[in-house]
Amino acid sequence: MEDDDRALLADFVASRAPVLVRVAYLLTGDRSSAEDLFQTALAKTIPKWRSIRHSDPEGYLRAVMYREQVSWWRRMRRRRDVPIGTDDLVVTDPSAGTDLRLAFRAALRQLPPAQRAVVVLRYYEDLPEAEVAELLGCSVGTVRSRTHRAITRLRQLLPHTELLELQR
Repeated sequence: MEDDDRALLADFVASRAPVLVRVAYLLTGDRSSAEDLFQTALAKTIPKWRSIRHSDPEGYLRAVMYREQVSWWRRMRRRRDVPIGTDDLVVTDPSAGTDLRLAFRAALRQLPPAQRAVVVLRYYEDLPEAEVAELLGCSVGTVRSRTHRAITRLRQLLPHTELLELQR
């Protein structure tokens, strides 16, 4: 691969990887599986890069991801492992947290933008206070006070949930 092809590929991956990993996550439902799917698709796309670089490389990569995931589903379906001792099998309802997530999302939208940004960066992105302060261009003390006010407000908006044990 020539240097200009390598540079185009690097720019493409740097700019589109977050979106494509998100698509892979929606296909797989698991972060590590999504990253594996993206890397597998990228490895299959690189040899074709020269011919697709000026057309639609993202569309090609998405198509490879879709085909890879469908192949994985088919392999899993053929496997048909039969669980032994189904009496001990504990089944959890995966939709149990959906109402809570929807309520939290609605409550989060009611926060002022600065408080919402702090909550998302601290708890969703899991960034330390100093990094959040640097990203938002404020002091660590401001991050702490915004976080405190945001969580207090979220507790008011969601009084019946156990979700907001963040600062206690």
